[in-house]
Amino acid sequence: MGNEKHGDDPAKPIDLASSDPEYNGYPISKHRSCWVHVIGSLKARKKKISKQEAQKLRDFRLTAPCFLGNIPCRQRSKRRVKSKNSISKQTNRLDSGAFECYMEKLWSSFPEEKRTSFAYFDCQWFAWYRKASFREKVLSWIKREQIFSKKYVLVPVVCCLQSETKTPCMLLLDSLEIANPRRLEPDIRKFVLDIYRAEGRPEKKEMIYRIPLLVPKVPQQRDGEECGKFVLYFINLFVEGAPENFSIEGYPYFMRKDWFNAEGVECFCEKLDSFGK
Repeated sequence: MGNEKHGDDPAKPIDLASSDPEYNGYPISKHRSCWVHVIGSLKARKKKISKQEAQKLRDFRLTAPCFLGNIPCRQRSKRRVKSKNSISKQTNRLDSGAFECYMEKLWSSFPEEKRTSFAYFDCQWFAWYRKASFREKVLSWIKREQIFSKKYVLVPVVCCLQSETKTPCMLLLDSLEIANPRRLEPDIRKFVLDIYRAEGRPEKKEMIYRIPLLVPKVPQQRDGEECGKFVLYFINLFVEGAPENFSIEGYPYFMRKDWFNAEGVECFCEKLDSFGK
């Protein structure tokens, strides 16, 4: 394989001979769960493909299009958060590719008996779901995860859909409170409702919309660059400390504004850096 043309623009080939090929302005290594990621994998392994395999790859573009660069992102405020609960020094922001890489490494570091109780989503699925044109595809991916066989579901925006008495709740852990996490509630509830429907569950819309959405006061980052690492740290601590049976009574257990300190964050970031990208 020398050059591979873009599925969206045949006039712009991907130069696989390059040491750092790009598509849509992003290195191939940053593309996740799409046909560009497959091309990058083939390049890394220097694998030659047959005509039949090349045709399958062209077909794969139709079922796994590239969305990187098309996901709308709100402009971050340049104001610094001034709070007595703010912790951790400024660090480089994680892009989606780096976040997923760290998440996979973090996930594999948990013992098997922990992982069997959890499922986690790709960090971009909720953002894609909010775009109507991507919604059906995202729900099909979620259906393959068989999330209703797990005790907990981890999503970069919403954490934990589980409870003790078959009455679920959702926890929204926000490390940047100036962003007003409640603004996402309508989309979160619609997301959960569509997951139930895609799975063929019997629960009615009214029941889904009565699921409590709880927003505990958790430690705050100091700027807009630490979001990814804080989310990974929330996931790490939650998996390690999640109760065998979750109950809204006595909530939020260990999830408090003093849940962890600056030293804990820095040690965790060093652990992430040791994973490599």
